[in-house]
Amino acid sequence: MSNFYEKESAAFKACVESLKTKNEKVVVIGHVRPDGDCIGSTVAMVRILRSQGIDAVGVNNDEVPANLKFLIGDTPFYLASEFTNEEHICITVDSADYKRVGPSLNEMFTEVFLNIDHHISNKQYSKNDIIIGSASATAEVIMGFVLDLGWEIDATTAQALYVGIATDTGQFRFPSTTKDTFEMVKALCDFGAKPSEAANELYENESFARIKLIQLFLASLKIECDGRVCFGFLTDSMYQESGASIDDADGLVDYARSIEGIEIGVLLEERKGTLKGSLRAKDPKFRVDQIAQAFGGGGHACAAGLNVSEMAIEAFKPQVLAKIKEQFALLEKE
Repeated sequence: MSNFYEKESAAFKACVESLKTKNEKVVVIGHVRPDGDCIGSTVAMVRILRSQGIDAVGVNNDEVPANLKFLIGDTPFYLASEFTNEEHICITVDSADYKRVGPSLNEMFTEVFLNIDHHISNKQYSKNDIIIGSASATAEVIMGFVLDLGWEIDATTAQALYVGIATDTGQFRFPSTTKDTFEMVKALCDFGAKPSEAANELYENESFARIKLIQLFLASLKIECDGRVCFGFLTDSMYQESGASIDDADGLVDYARSIEGIEIGVLLEERKGTLKGSLRAKDPKFRVDQIAQAFGGGGHACAAGLNVSEMAIEAFKPQVLAKIKEQFALLEKE
């Protein structure tokens, strides 16, 4: 047995034993507009619980993105609109704020039994909160439980956890990637994860509509703060022109961050009356989660997001830029 998260793994095991003893039905849910860590963690948690004799299903407010559907396999996984709650106990994964699972699921499940996450901004809204902010992904947290408890997982579960870790670490490029991350990935490969197959599904099947959206996004990039910040924009008209879906915007903010000399990349995206902001930093010292929190958002030190209503990009950009400049000024004083 390993010793990644001894205390938290024991707490997780106690929760599982409680569910087994009471013969509970469980629903595992993640955040809206799910990404690789959200879907991978949901699939893995459902399968782990089922392997422990618990009747568990996965549910999300939104459709599984096309490039992540290969993870589902034979896992019972439903849209919220398709799901009927039959006194299920709710577990959330990868959701720092319970509001992020969507209003329909908020109404369906007024209480959360277990909240598993790695966001340092997690609001700890459940009866049992297991938050490990040092982990690179929620999938890494779950894999730590598996290894600490000496449990076996099948290849589908291993692939789901691998994708969760690989995507949330930017293919192991981000500062959150550690020695533990690679130890867990090795164990996942031993359990049957196939990195090359995952990479092919994730990165070698781009739609032409997404490529056109990327082209429009790159044309929108603007450099600010003497070359330290890069803003990019996605408007409703860009989606219409390219024929892309909102799923196609996943990861575009990384282009803004990847430019030489840029320390923070920002994507501001119109979404039918709502403005979504994504912030990415090259160094955790910039604490973009604190910038996002100023607008009701949150996330990680290097990756955070926010949503505001009834605000145009032109009006909101100066507000975000002002907060970024405040963050730079604070760091310069230290």
